[in-house]
Amino acid sequence: MSATHHHDEPHRAPSDCPVCGDQLHVTRLGCTSCGTELAGVFHTCEFCALNPSEIETLRVFLASRGNLREVEKHLGVSYPTARLRLTQLLMRLGLSGEADNEAPAPRLSRDEILAQVAAGELSPEEAQKALADLG
Repeated sequence: MSATHHHDEPHRAPSDCPVCGDQLHVTRLGCTSCGTELAGVFHTCEFCALNPSEIETLRVFLASRGNLREVEKHLGVSYPTARLRLTQLLMRLGLSGEADNEAPAPRLSRDEILAQVAAGELSPEEAQKALADLG
């Protein structure tokens, strides 16, 4: 058994249908102790669909009481990258309303975005969105 793979870790449920891409809904619950199963349509946790990187960003943001400079330091990314990750997290959670009163994040140039990818500060997905925002 390798050190990086544990069979005891639970699998994360997918949030999107692998066939059509639509959102999946919880329709069955089961008790592992006695085998009882319940069927129906159940509400899910809105945070359960977050990927590990998004969960880490959320945890650091909450632990730092919303201090983006602390998020920046803890995640080892630039301030614009920390802002971008928070914005993407809010969008993923459906909380990115137009009522954001903060100043917009500074726009990075194409070269700055690519340099952040090379330094590991931006994921390819984050860079793709940032490049698309440049137009």
